[in-house]
Amino acid sequence: MGVAVQIAYTVSGLAVGFIVGLTGVGGGSLMTPLLVIVFGINPATAVGTDLLYASITKSAGAWVHAKRGNVDWKLVGALGSGSVPAAIVTLAVLHFLGVDSKSASGVITFSLGIAILLTAFALLFKSRLQRLARGGERARQWREQHAYKATALTGAIIGVLVSLSSVGAGALGVTALFWLFPAMATVRIVGSDIAHAVPLTAVAGLGHFAMGSVDLDLLGALLLGSLPGIWIGSHLSHRVPEHWLRPMLASILILVGGKLVW
Repeated sequence: MGVAVQIAYTVSGLAVGFIVGLTGVGGGSLMTPLLVIVFGINPATAVGTDLLYASITKSAGAWVHAKRGNVDWKLVGALGSGSVPAAIVTLAVLHFLGVDSKSASGVITFSLGIAILLTAFALLFKSRLQRLARGGERARQWREQHAYKATALTGAIIGVLVSLSSVGAGALGVTALFWLFPAMATVRIVGSDIAHAVPLTAVAGLGHFAMGSVDLDLLGALLLGSLPGIWIGSHLSHRVPEHWLRPMLASILILVGGKLVW
């Protein structure tokens, strides 16, 4: 890897880390398409590298949330019971197809586009979905009986999406949990989602590493920029009005997701 290319990766990591710290939106929805579209990196390598990148960066956040008591471990377990097995099965399918084959690249690129579009809509309609989630008495009774089963199913869907695209454990996971557990405090939902993302991205990332679809030099360059970027963004987040930042980011994701799908 040339010095100029390494600097470009590090600057990209800094920019994405800054946006993640500012908005809380998962880095996969920004980093992976950047690597594929701008730098022309093989989709499987972009996804595999970003998964290990996510497992490292999210570990610090999960530790902070756990220390503050903001993690519901029963909820994490329910998500993981669906997501981790789903990730393993998805990785096995990718291995069968040949992770660098044309068919696998097509599946990964299409899945990445779909996951990014879903993330964009989750950002745009977050508040409306939260209001709808409160529902009535019938919805409350349904949740009492089925919430954790539905959480495991949600985890399985996220496990497939994350393994194929590295996107979905953030905005999509939080949106689903808001729907299933509307009475739970926001910080507890976010903390539980981040804690769940660590083992999921680690398992999926290590699976990609075993298949040879991880670039360690790229990973190091991205971390070198993203860690200070996340720190700076998180310290400035309270100064930026969310009501215009999230729609702007969602619009960008719609354009990127649309390009990858079509």
